[in-house]
Amino acid sequence: MIYDLAIIGGGPAGVAAGIYAARKQLKTLFITKDWNSQSTVSEGIENWIGTVRIPGAEFAKSLEGHLRAYADDIVDIKVGESCEKIEKADGGFKISTNKELYTAKAVLITTGSFRKKLDVPGADKFEHKGLTYCASCDGPLFSGQDVVVVGGGNAAFESASQLLAYCKSVTLINRTDKFRADPVTVETVSKNPHFKIVTNAVSKEVRGDKFVNTFVYTDSTTGRDVELKVSGIFVEIGSIPTTYFVKDLIKMDEWQHIIVDPRNQMTSVPGIWAAGDCTDGLYHQNNIAAGDAVKALEDIYLFLKAK
Repeated sequence: MIYDLAIIGGGPAGVAAGIYAARKQLKTLFITKDWNSQSTVSEGIENWIGTVRIPGAEFAKSLEGHLRAYADDIVDIKVGESCEKIEKADGGFKISTNKELYTAKAVLITTGSFRKKLDVPGADKFEHKGLTYCASCDGPLFSGQDVVVVGGGNAAFESASQLLAYCKSVTLINRTDKFRADPVTVETVSKNPHFKIVTNAVSKEVRGDKFVNTFVYTDSTTGRDVELKVSGIFVEIGSIPTTYFVKDLIKMDEWQHIIVDPRNQMTSVPGIWAAGDCTDGLYHQNNIAAGDAVKALEDIYLFLKAK
């Protein structure tokens, strides 16, 4: 059969679009490997509008439950499938997964991105036990404590700025003496008396007991190892968008984010839209991803009804 719409990705953006598609009675194919977005690992999400605080795992279950409540026979949910390639076809697009080949008149890509991991001893062991990749999700959990932010881009400084509202001190660790962040951002955050920058610092090890208690870096100018006693480590060394399956089809930026029209989330290929962290949107958050997906769905509905 030919679906009206194929939604690829099961995070907040995909689920929001799926719910709207169901309500608009669009015969929809919903493909997701699982329901685990980046926020699923958070112990408590406190910025999802309408919910004061919700654990990440519960957040994922609530998204799934909401979609299934509306899916009925309108949204065909395929869990455990990964999109491998999207190609143009007569009347729409062919979507190849690791299990099947589907056809749809329109496609919405909401596959998000995944964080670059801190590749040092102890990082894996203490992930979600003091080492995290989301300041906006987990920052309040470290209220009154000393923490480290690893990275030198805008995201690192913005995370530090958020953390300074809660933490006793924030130390930013950058492997060189140059920052990728905007000079204005660096200057603004640096004015806070509880903020410290350490440059030429190469991450070496994460230590702890049940939770993180020490971050070790090597001073590349002296070769000396330095230990910092901290309760939290926030890693902001970049992310990789999950867009490999359309790399030969859609225009992307230099980081492989899908370029979209911010008015309607349409890509360079008519009939394909994208929303959330996989796009070149300036800001990436759960609420923004869901909103952009709804925006895209409204445009998709008009597109399909005009056919």
